[in-house]
This record gives sequence, C-alpha cells and structure tokens, in this order.
Amino acid sequence: MVHQLRSDEGLSPYGDTSDGVDIVALLAPRLVYFAGVARTEHVTRAAQEMQVPQSTLSRALVRLEQDLGVQLFARCGRTVSLTPAGRTFLGSVERALAEVERAAEEVRADADPAAGKVAFGFLHTMGAETVPGLLHAFRADHPRVRFSLVQNYGEAMLEKLRAGELDLCLTSPVPDEPGLVARRIDEQKLRLVVPADHRLAGRRRIRLAEAADETFVTLELGYGLRRMTDDLCRQAGFSPRVAFEGEEAETLRGLVAAGLGVALLPPPAVPRPGVAELTVTAPRAVREIGVAWLEGYVDTPPVAAFKKFLLSRRGRLLPD
Repeated sequence: MVHQLRSDEGLSPYGDTSDGVDIVALLAPRLVYFAGVARTEHVTRAAQEMQVPQSTLSRALVRLEQDLGVQLFARCGRTVSLTPAGRTFLGSVERALAEVERAAEEVRADADPAAGKVAFGFLHTMGAETVPGLLHAFRADHPRVRFSLVQNYGEAMLEKLRAGELDLCLTSPVPDEPGLVARRIDEQKLRLVVPADHRLAGRRRIRLAEAADETFVTLELGYGLRRMTDDLCRQAGFSPRVAFEGEEAETLRGLVAAGLGVALLPPPAVPRPGVAELTVTAPRAVREIGVAWLEGYVDTPPVAAFKKFLLSRRGRLLPD
C-alpha cells in the first residue's frame, strides 16, 4: 500500500518533504515514539515506558501524521489502534529500527578495547611471513582483538584507506600526500633475481648496470615495486626491457626460474629453487616500508593499540 503526500495538508511547515533525504531527516526522530505507541496501544503507558512527557509524545505523533499526510492511529480516548496505513508503516519502521540497533551494536563491538576490530591492509609480499608474525606478537597482549585483513598493491590500499575501508596499511613507497599520515618503519633490500643457470648466477653481488642488456619481468604499471624497478634502472643508466608483467612477486620469481627474464624483488619468505638472488651494490636498492592512516580520524581503542604496536617496531618490522 502506497500513500501519497497530500498537496494541501500533508506537508511539514518546515518545507517540502517530497525529497527523500528531507523526509527521512524529518521523520526519523519520531519513529521510536510511533513504534512505542503502536506496541502498547496506549499513549500514557507508552510515555511512561519511554520516560517522555505524554504531551511530547502526543505532539510527535500528530506531527508524524501531518508530515506523512496519512492517519496512522484511530483514537478512542487514551487508547489508540493502528489504521491499515499504520500497520503497513509499522512493519517497515520496526525493520528500520532493528537495523539501526544492529548497526549500533556492531560499531560498539568494533570499538571495544579488548575485543574490537582493526581493518588492516598490507602488501602481497608481506603476507607470507611479516604480517602473520606481527599479528602473533600483537595478540600476545591483545588476544581478543579481531582483524579484517586486505592484501593488495600500494595504491589500491591507499584508495581503500581514503574510502574509510581500512584503518591502517603497511605500504611502499611511503606516501606523502594531503589527507594521509605516514610513518617510515623499516626498509627492505631488493635483489636481482636471475635463473639458476644464468651467466650471472655464480655471482653474489652485482652492479645493476651489468644487467642493462637483460630482459626483465616486472609488476604491472601502478605498482610501487614497478616504479622502484624503473627508477633504479634509470639510476643505473638504462631503461629496462620488459617482457612480462605480473601482479604478484612470487609469480615473477616463477617466471625467472623458467628462464623468461630477471627481476628486482624483495627476499622471499622461503628460498625458491631455480633462481639465484644477487645483492645489488649500486645503486642502493631498497624499498621503504611505512604505515599510513587517514589524517584527523579518531582511532578506536583497538586501532590505537595496533598503531602504537606497529610504530614500536621501527627498524625491526621485517624478519631477519
């Protein structure tokens, strides 16, 4: 059953309520009163239960009906009963109020100091060893804190951070932009990874310029590690000849093991057969790892605790 607003008497004195946002803002404060009276079918009893003056409650119901342009109650003295329109409206109101209550309980639970939730993002390359170790150490003192974990490349995580989908993220390079706060925590050496039967595989160290004629496999454009690869090669005096682009560092290692090129990559969590990993002596091949969050946001207690923990790991974030 759909009830249209009456053009003459169904409008609020506050203005035209045909706009959805306006009508919701206007009606929302009165919905609890409506549901309470509908439940008791008695204005005085409902006022006592909700601890509001009866006059306030009565006025709120009258204004609600005026704003809707629909009669919700049939009145007989202090007793009231729902009209057909009122019963239709009550079903939706009860569902809406239940959803609001559920949402309030959820956000209170997420902010609970002992058992709240942290939405935490991190790079794919930190998922196998670094992040599990961090969470294990943090939960030694905060065993009930819950985590929503997101693995992605740096810019995608920053987008989620800006959208409010993440509380914190570990990323590289460390962002420097308005609206974000970032702190450098550690740095990670990058290695030149070559096939095990490559002419350079017997070397332990190499200047990157010595790989100028090699075919490279890299992450796709837009990834932080791709930008670092391009920048380091440029510092070494050449532009890398890229044969394959991927989305995950260990996939690139597999391509290198298959003899399809060389790559600049952070150390693996577990040694990969079929490749040799060489220390790059020049230029200095490292990537900075930092933690970022939105500027001006007030942290919930679990987020504040985890942020403090991450910052305390400065210089020892990564496994030895």
